[in-house]
Order: sequence, then structure tokens, then C-alpha cells
Amino acid sequence: MIRLVNSLKNIWSFVTLFAFVIVGLLLILPLYNIFISSFVDNETGSITFQNYTDILGRSYYREAIYNSIFVGFFSMVGSLIIGIPLAFFTSRFKIYGKSIISTLAILALVSPPFIGAYAWITMLGSNGWLRHGLESIGITIPTIYGPLGIIIVFSLKLYPFVYLLTAGALSKINVSLEDAAESLGYRPFSKFLYVTLPLILPAVSTGALLSFVLSLADFGTPSIIGRNFRVLSTLAYNLYTSEMGGNPGLASTVSILLIAVSLIFVYTQRLIIRKKDFGSDMLNHPEVKKLNRITSIPIHITCYLIVFLSSLPSLVVIYNSFRKTSGPVFKPGFGLDSYLRIINDVPEAIINSFIFSISAVIMIVIFGTLIGYVVARKQSILTGALDSMLMIPYIVPGVVLGLGFIVSFNNKPIVLSGTSIIIILVIFIRRLPYSVRSSVSILKQINIGLEEAAISLGTNPSKAFLKVTLPLMMPGVFAGGMMAFITGINELSSSIILYVGGTVTMPVRIYLAVLDGEFGTAASLSTILLVATGIAVYTIINITDSDERAFL
Repeated sequence: MIRLVNSLKNIWSFVTLFAFVIVGLLLILPLYNIFISSFVDNETGSITFQNYTDILGRSYYREAIYNSIFVGFFSMVGSLIIGIPLAFFTSRFKIYGKSIISTLAILALVSPPFIGAYAWITMLGSNGWLRHGLESIGITIPTIYGPLGIIIVFSLKLYPFVYLLTAGALSKINVSLEDAAESLGYRPFSKFLYVTLPLILPAVSTGALLSFVLSLADFGTPSIIGRNFRVLSTLAYNLYTSEMGGNPGLASTVSILLIAVSLIFVYTQRLIIRKKDFGSDMLNHPEVKKLNRITSIPIHITCYLIVFLSSLPSLVVIYNSFRKTSGPVFKPGFGLDSYLRIINDVPEAIINSFIFSISAVIMIVIFGTLIGYVVARKQSILTGALDSMLMIPYIVPGVVLGLGFIVSFNNKPIVLSGTSIIIILVIFIRRLPYSVRSSVSILKQINIGLEEAAISLGTNPSKAFLKVTLPLMMPGVFAGGMMAFITGINELSSSIILYVGGTVTMPVRIYLAVLDGEFGTAASLSTILLVATGIAVYTIINITDSDERAFL
């Protein structure tokens, strides 16, 4: 028995060591090389601080920093304004169609943000049908282009983070505290502001942080509708592409600043939570109340309007994909012109997207399950450090990691630039945390005594894991794999840096089609992505019976 236990320890020690090798090679090394490149002069190759001097000393570059923080902050505010009321209404009152609201919110969350940007262009762009329709009745509104448009798209895209996390917290707080505040004369809004909101601040601030970081990191939306409004993610891409693959010193410097801004906000959020006590006995949970007729209608309208607006881009994309086209121009009537065009002209983009994402997901599920097990069951300083390192992909923008892969794997002994492998690997490392966190979460619900009982009865420890623990983990493993697939097949930020002609993917092709004005092609490819995403979401909800927050 001792020999078997030692053998198991050796197996999991090997898994831990291999996990560090993977994270070190595919995450730490690219980021380290980006950091080093930020101190390298592009022309002489010497070590210098000139890149930082150029970025911070020129108003052109400083403006991109200010713009990124501006967009990120107000997108976060927009997500809070939309997400908190929706969470409060759906968690405290009986809302008809609540499951539909949650499903549509999830679909808005997991759908690619650049698709939303494209859809809003067709509605509120210079020639947008909705904008022209409003002008015909005397209502003039600005176009979607610029910072306001970016903030609107991000707010309607990212509010589900706030909604899902806040709704979960609101359903579990001690309602006795609210009752006490009400007995002391607090009005409903004051009660929420001074009693309820402080109790759910960890959940609200986490949702706000996710909204800020993801809006800061997104490349597609500001690139498509920002026009001359520069942000750090688009600046890093433009600097890299203008240098034609040389030593991307300025692009690396911008990337480091992008990470630094994200880390500052992460630290600030943790500092706010750390200084406050949010504990309660959790015994008296709030009841779901039935609305009276006076308040029921406006609250229901508010809830439905929010999810309708966030779902509208997807509906517009699907509608446009079935319109007749003549080249890039839409014509009256409906047909399959756009689908026939993509099947004939860009089939490799569809095939590549599925092959790359499925290949990455297979690796993610295998390694994510094993790493999740050692993080949850073999707790130590090493596994704790590993768990912390696997949070980095949540913070690091895809453009930054894509640049890191170019810098790291563009020279011997490992040359991967221009291959499909480099795209698969970047999807793998960026989405690995989904599988790890999902596995860790499900393991917290599985009593370790079941596995220990099997071992005590003479079962080989590795066989006990395969026959006892792993089958119980499958719902979490499957959910993590599906989330990795959803986000992997929609990956744009890193693949736009790494692709070549033969490795183009659907998100990249959609992005290029929008820039070229080929809206029919963009709509049909976007619809395929939305259908694939919707099927994956449906599978997670219905087969794994997952809570909505599993999507976070």
C-alpha cells in the first residue's frame, strides 16, 4: 500500500512539474520576452529606456493610455448601471420568463464582442438602417463610431458579469439586516444603497473588475468602430504590424502598460474588499416576492428591454445573413447568397476555426482536469503558486500574448510562426483556466473520502481516480471544456496577430470583411459562430445542469 501511495504521489508530482513546464513555456516565457523586448531598441538591439520615454513622453501615445482607461471605466459603469438593477429585479421579484432572461444574458456574454460592433454599424453607422429610419421621423442621433459607441457595445456585452455575480449574492445575503434597516425608517433606495450594496460588494466589484479588464483588453470592438479613437490594444497591434515582424519594442512597451493598468485595477479591487467585513450568518435568505400590478409592468419592461438590446446585435446579424447580396451590397429580398459565397470563397476559415478550437479543447480538457485535481487535492505552496499563475490569462490581453508568442517562437530552436500550431497553443493557454477552475469547483463538491475508501479496499490509486473521482468530475470537466470551446472558436485578439493566409479563422475573416465593407460575408460567418456558441451554451445548461454562474 505504501508503495502504491508513493507511486501516486510520483504521478501527481509529475503532473505538477509538467504543468509548470506548460505554464512556463506558453505563458511566462512569452510575457518575459515581451517585457525584455520593451527595453530593446528596434534599430540597434541595445538595452534602452527609450521605448518607455517615447510612449510616455509623446501625447500621441499618452492619449491611447487615457482613452483605454476612459473606455474601460465608463464601460464598467455602464455594466453596473445595467447589471445591478437586472440582478435585483430577477432575484427579489417573481419575473415571468426569468430563465429566458438569464439565457439571453449568457448568450450576450459569450458571443464575440466584435460581432456586436459590426451589428451596431449596420444599425447606427453612417448608412445604418435604424439611424436613417429615425431621421425620417425627425430624430437625429450621432453615429455609433467613436468612444460613445465603444462604451455602448461594451456595456451591453459585459453587463452579464455584474448581473450573474450580483444575482447570486443577492439571493444569499441575510435579509434580517435589510428588515432591521427598514424598521429604522430607511426608504427602499437608501436601504439598498447603505445596507444591501455593502453586503454584496465583493460580487459587484468582481463583476465590475471583469468588465473593466475585458473592455481594456478587447481589440475587435475599438478597431471596428473606434475609427481614430486609439486605445492601447489597437495601438499595440498597429505598432507591431507597422514594424513588419521586426523587434517590436514599442508594441511590447504598450503591451506592458496594458498589463500594468489591468493589474492596478485588480489590486485596487482586492484592496477595497480586504479592508471591509462582508460576513453574515447566511441563515435568513430573502424570499422572492410577487409584484403588484403598478410595479410589475415597468419592472418587466425594464428586464425584457435590457436583454432585448443586448440580444439585438445577434438578431440583426442573423437577419442580415439571409438577405440577398450583389457583391458587398445588400439587395431587397432573402436568399442564401452570403452562405454560398463563404462556402466557395472562404471555406478554410470555417474549417480552421473548428479544427483549431477542437484541438485546443482536447488538450485543455486533459491537462485542465489533471491540473485542477492537483490544485484541489494536493494543496501545497507549489500548487498554490500554480493556481495563481493560471489566473494570469484572465488579465493578459490576447494581443499581448499573441505578440509574446511571435517574439518567443519566431527563432530557433522553436519556430512556430505562420503555423496552425501556434494558434492552437495560444488558444490552449488562454482558455486552460476555464477547465482548471471548473475542475477545482466540482472537486470541492466531491468528498475525498470516496476515493480514499476505494484505495483502502485495495484499488490502485490511479485506478481509483479514473474509476471513482473522474466520473464524478465529468459535469465540471464538460462545462469547462464547452466554455473553452465557446471562447476559443471566437478568439480574435491573439489570432489576428498570429494568422497567415492558410491559418485564417472565422473571427479574423469577419474582422477583415467588416473592414472591407463585405457585410454579407461577415453576417453569414458571424451566424455560424453564433449557432456554434448557442449550441454549446444549450449543452452546458441542459446536459450538465449548470448554474448560470458556471459561465464565469
